[in-house]
Amino acid sequence: MKMRPLGERVIVKVTASEEVTKGGIVLPDAAKEKPQEAEVVAVGPGRLAEDGKRIPLEITVGDRVLFAKFSGTEVKKDGVEYLILNAERDILAIVE
Repeated sequence: MKMRPLGERVIVKVTASEEVTKGGIVLPDAAKEKPQEAEVVAVGPGRLAEDGKRIPLEITVGDRVLFAKFSGTEVKKDGVEYLILNAERDILAIVE
């Protein structure tokens, strides 16, 4: 991938949601909720502080993160769908 996020943005690849419930019921695409977990594939340089210094992000490439529902901008590159998120506003947690 040859995209580099700016500022405090990150690019994530959304993980596929489960197609079968715990009870074994197969869900059609229309019934599935939008996934909220993703893997970070690129991280911007960080937020620019008032004094001109960069504040690096806590998120690194390879982290699995939870993000707010219906957030970010969807981008398709080389047939793969990515989501560009604002690290401070859209990302809620790092999954450990």
